[in-house]
Amino acid sequence: MTALPNPEPDHLIEMRELTRVYDLGPQKIFALNGVNLTIEPGEYVAIMGPSGSGKSTLMNIIGCLDTPTSGTYLLDGVPVETLNDDELAAIRNKKIGFVFQTFNLLARTTALQNVELPLVYAKVSRAERRTLAEEALAAVGLQDRMSHQPNELSGGQRQRVAIARALVNRPSLLLADEPTGNLDSQTGREILDLFQDLHSRGNSIIMVTHEDDVAREARRIIHIRDGKVKD
Repeated sequence: MTALPNPEPDHLIEMRELTRVYDLGPQKIFALNGVNLTIEPGEYVAIMGPSGSGKSTLMNIIGCLDTPTSGTYLLDGVPVETLNDDELAAIRNKKIGFVFQTFNLLARTTALQNVELPLVYAKVSRAERRTLAEEALAAVGLQDRMSHQPNELSGGQRQRVAIARALVNRPSLLLADEPTGNLDSQTGREILDLFQDLHSRGNSIIMVTHEDDVAREARRIIHIRDGKVKD
């Protein structure tokens, strides 16, 4: 039976001696090697590291897309390493909003329908889905684009739809992977301004980036190298 979460967890994220090992034949690759990390509710954090540093593995574990080989990961007090696949899917849908570099929108559906999708998985009623999706799109400034499909939107507008979709379940954490990577500098600036606004409203944000100027938007930068965090 899965352990119940603490009623008032001390941290949003707490990792202790966390490792992720990949077996490549006779060789073991330590993608993460003894990571200790805490992130508080409401923080705006950037994770940086060179290629092969372990930042993608760390992001996947934070996002419950992967599980550690050993060590402890508490998300909102829940020990993630004890969860089965169904429980991991449920925690992803409820507690984490994902924003990807490539937007990951469904092509032949409207902005509103794209934003409603996590609520469909959560079995929210149709009327409530629509209300929540409209509120999320309004929060990112797209109240006049709700019926547009992705091919009728600019890159920046598509990323705003993706952010609205990430926020619609009111998750504990917004996890953004290179969110400005496919955008021109002006549009990227607009998305970073939106993140600042979301942070000022109390949203917890973790952003993975390799760009120094983007990372400096965050209130705290975590560097990872050779599978170890250097905060």
